[in-house]
Amino acid sequence: MTDTSIGTPAQLRDPNYTPALHRAVPLGIQHVLAMFVSNVTPAIIIAGAAGFGFGSDAGAQGFPDMTYLIQMSMLFAGIATLFQTIGFGPVGARLPIVQGTSFAFIPIMIPLVAGKGVEAMPALFGGVIIGGLFHCFIATFIGKIRFALPPLVTGLVVTMIGLALVKVGIQYAAGGIPKINDPEYGSLLNWSAALVVIFVTLGLKFYARGMLAVSAVVIGIIVGYLYALMIGMISFGGDFGIAANVGRAATVALPEFFKYGFEFSLAPVIGFCLMAFVSAVETVGDVSGITKGGAGREATDKEISGATYADGLGSAVAGVFGGFPNTSFSQNVGLIAMTGVMSRHVVTIGALFLILCGLVPKVGAVIRTIPIEVLGGGVIVMFGMVVAAGVSMLSDVNWNRRNMVIFAISLSIGLGLQLDPKAVQYLPDTLRILMTSGLLPAALIAIVLNLILPEDLSDESTEEVSGGMAGHGAGSLPSDD
Repeated sequence: MTDTSIGTPAQLRDPNYTPALHRAVPLGIQHVLAMFVSNVTPAIIIAGAAGFGFGSDAGAQGFPDMTYLIQMSMLFAGIATLFQTIGFGPVGARLPIVQGTSFAFIPIMIPLVAGKGVEAMPALFGGVIIGGLFHCFIATFIGKIRFALPPLVTGLVVTMIGLALVKVGIQYAAGGIPKINDPEYGSLLNWSAALVVIFVTLGLKFYARGMLAVSAVVIGIIVGYLYALMIGMISFGGDFGIAANVGRAATVALPEFFKYGFEFSLAPVIGFCLMAFVSAVETVGDVSGITKGGAGREATDKEISGATYADGLGSAVAGVFGGFPNTSFSQNVGLIAMTGVMSRHVVTIGALFLILCGLVPKVGAVIRTIPIEVLGGGVIVMFGMVVAAGVSMLSDVNWNRRNMVIFAISLSIGLGLQLDPKAVQYLPDTLRILMTSGLLPAALIAIVLNLILPEDLSDESTEEVSGGMAGHGAGSLPSDD
């Protein structure tokens, strides 16, 4: 709800308006709280997949590489947000857009690093950097490719991203991938910590208002963390307790230039470049949502192009220092609609807070002490919401027979390859990695079929393969059946 005590209605709709500092600082921190867990989660997941995260031998040293990745997630989310809010030249929308580490690239990154440790990082970050530069190139013609990515394609891709990630949430809640063969994996104790987070999050989402609802996942994890302390899953003292972990971390640390090196490898480069299209379209949607919800107008071509430039440049710069690709965060679009405050300077304050956190490794050290089961509860909610967001996009599709066939084939092949990667084990390594993500083949099939298939497809042509089940939903568009 708009708070007119912050400014007049006209001021609140103005991106260049700056509220009084005592109002602007809490509003900026609100934006950070709304995206904080989502922003650092990819770093934890990739570290775990590579083998130097939770459950690995790195624990005795305090997970230094995972802490660094968490640190870079915060630092470059803040820097990329400054690219958007302040901008320079063609870079930046000059709008209150909050950037953060993208979930969209996780299904691409996991096969690239799976079990390979830190040795997989140079090729991964080579892909991040080149993919980010390609993302900048997309900004020059983003308006001309939107026709190739209708809700059928973008909704399918977002749904696939969520479906690829929900398994991670369940594994975390049960005890983490390294403990799959241990007797305590999936124990009631493990699940109790995850369920505490889920129930607290749901309670706040449904019954709270304002910032409590917006920060539901953060608060849920905090409550789960306290519960884990109570039942002894973690301890404050001891060699591996919270105090020891935080004590081992430096007070201030700067990012390291090419910390993990740079290596050109075809699979990550292709993967990140292709996913840049999806990320760019997501950003276009977020920019449109911000201008409509906050200012009551359509986004300009300059704003859309500038936001896409900032996406790509933020990702490329992050990759140089060991950070993952950035994108605009949709949850913060909703926060702007809720507060009614369109000021980009409020978001700049939030960005500075993120940068400060990224320069203090002790913040990352605290995050890494979160039990993986507690994080699992939050991840289940977040990744489930990604699936729900994809389904919401698909509700805008005109579900005629043509679109049903495109969706069916794309989903079947993409999800099938995710579930059984060995089905393409004899392909060349580059192609195998791209195929087993499931995401890229599904997206490419959907895009190509949507462009080449005729608009009209008779009912009879699908009856023989639908098993007697026929959908009749028309989404928000008129049916042409």
